[in-house]
Amino acid sequence: MVQLVGSLRRELAESLSTCKVLVVGAGGIGCELLKNLVLTGFKNIEVIDLDTIDVSNLNRQFLFQKKHVGKSKAQVAKESALQFCPSANITAYHDSIMNPDYNVEFFRKFMLVMNALDNRAARNHVNRMCLAADIPLIESGTAGYLGQVTVIKKGMTECYECQPKPTQKTFPGCTIRNTPSEPIHCIVWAKYLFNQLFGEEDADQEVSPDTADPEAAWNPEDTAARATASEKDGDIKRVSTKEWARSTGYDSVKLFNKLFKDDIMYLLTMDKLWKKRKAPIPLDWQQLENSMRPQEESPASGLKDQQVLGVWGYCQLFQHSVETLRLQLQEKGEGSELVWDKDDPPAMDFVTAAANLRMHIFSMNMKSRFDVKSMAGNIIPAIATTNAVIAGLIVLEGLKILSGELESCRTIFLNKCPNLRKKLLVPCILDPPSANCYVCASKPEVTVKLNVQKTTVLSLQDRILKERFGMVAPDVQIEDGKGTILISSEEGETEANNNKFLGDFGIRNGSRLQADDFLQDYTLLINVLHTEELERDVEFEVVGEAPDKAPPPQNNQEEVNSITNGNKDSAQPSTSSKGEHHWKLSWIKTVKYDKNTRPLKSLGSSRQFHVLHENSHFYSCANITAQRFSNHQLSFQHH
Repeated sequence: MVQLVGSLRRELAESLSTCKVLVVGAGGIGCELLKNLVLTGFKNIEVIDLDTIDVSNLNRQFLFQKKHVGKSKAQVAKESALQFCPSANITAYHDSIMNPDYNVEFFRKFMLVMNALDNRAARNHVNRMCLAADIPLIESGTAGYLGQVTVIKKGMTECYECQPKPTQKTFPGCTIRNTPSEPIHCIVWAKYLFNQLFGEEDADQEVSPDTADPEAAWNPEDTAARATASEKDGDIKRVSTKEWARSTGYDSVKLFNKLFKDDIMYLLTMDKLWKKRKAPIPLDWQQLENSMRPQEESPASGLKDQQVLGVWGYCQLFQHSVETLRLQLQEKGEGSELVWDKDDPPAMDFVTAAANLRMHIFSMNMKSRFDVKSMAGNIIPAIATTNAVIAGLIVLEGLKILSGELESCRTIFLNKCPNLRKKLLVPCILDPPSANCYVCASKPEVTVKLNVQKTTVLSLQDRILKERFGMVAPDVQIEDGKGTILISSEEGETEANNNKFLGDFGIRNGSRLQADDFLQDYTLLINVLHTEELERDVEFEVVGEAPDKAPPPQNNQEEVNSITNGNKDSAQPSTSSKGEHHWKLSWIKTVKYDKNTRPLKSLGSSRQFHVLHENSHFYSCANITAQRFSNHQLSFQHH
């Protein structure tokens, strides 16, 4: 007879009390997960998070209270979780998981790692560390009402980077407010700014410099002391951006100087942020007016929406849009609010101007109104109940792993609405590793298309190796028979190479570079494909990284669009608004359909997919061999 301890088998309960697990992230999912772990019986837990608690976290991160604002998330989460189970042994780190101190040996001391992260760079890094340490990883993410949990085990399943990921849709607040590095960060900031000035104010959409940025103050006490939130009679009081703007009469010049000069100068005082980044350059309205206004900018060619204006052009657009929006607000009466709509010209003009000015300040190439509009999209809200469901699923998958039942683990999707079988949760069998993965393949290799006469060594290091391929401290040597060192992770060793072009080192079409990251125990072979025909503003392309497209739609087929399975970085609901039956697929090759067989599977590929109806009906996924399919081409008909 099976002996139980609570609801668990005795052997499993004893395993929980002795095994050591690592939780990476103590935010929305992390708080729920930590609570679940101690209540399930896990006794030895280590949790790491670089972030500090902001007032906007309090509506969904329930281990935190008002008195904790400005303090370390990991430390406070530990203290709160211990109130559920005082006998648990929890170690908290207020630090970045990408710190070299957390090396492969650090990961090897755990039986299981659980990710509760909010950014792709850290996810990539933990994925690689767990592969190097050969430790099971449970990956998770949420996006509004959508969520996903999956298990990653070296040699058995796909790793986090086996499939290409779409553009990230949610970003850490400190990135948006302090250290934007991509145009989308500036566009999100500009949309937040619109709401702060003209719409419904939201503490989650603050645009002022984040003085509690954990990267700017590594000491938790310093971070807490610098937190902008203050307490008085138990209430958190913050300065209202809208009230300040009203007090100026929505003076566009004062707004401009506050946002693009004063706030940027304040960011420059947070000098730790700029040790390894290019510092922003403030803009001053008066100086711009004196230096640029007399210069008549020649009219750009092409459609108006596809033109990229100069800095002064966007200054004028900012001024004009602020005045138009002020009048709209005035017409609606006292206490009224505007709602941002990408199809409202003044609102779109404001976001285009503000985003491009911020891009210029942070040394990015500015974008056309058309590009900004297409990238703006919808900001996905954080839903507490989604985090709770996903955290529960993480623990259930963890129990399977610790029971030695890895083969029964699944990728599980949480959907907004029940599928045809009236299920919100859709499990899919785990896919095997991709033979073409540039991370978990036996000999990772990629081909990168670039212009060797225009690409600098610094761009190779920062834009390609660090940003695109997720390395932390790369070393690069040219396979030229001499072992020429192009980039060294040792400080100062190859800095003289930074501003030189790759062509200066004899790198040409067909050259091969070996990139090593010793922290991640990861080696990548890069084949250089020289080209002079890259699109404007594109520095490089990874050959073959775009997913295969579905065959063109046939008669009577519904519109087919591509999405990825619903993790935090990628979940995208259908955007149809007129009752059309839009289906969305991901990673389709040649698809066959057997009316007696559901789920569906893509032939010639191990990639799974699910089908999303406009009303959020999902067909689930599973590993089904090609032999089980008939030769009928899959036709998407409304049922």
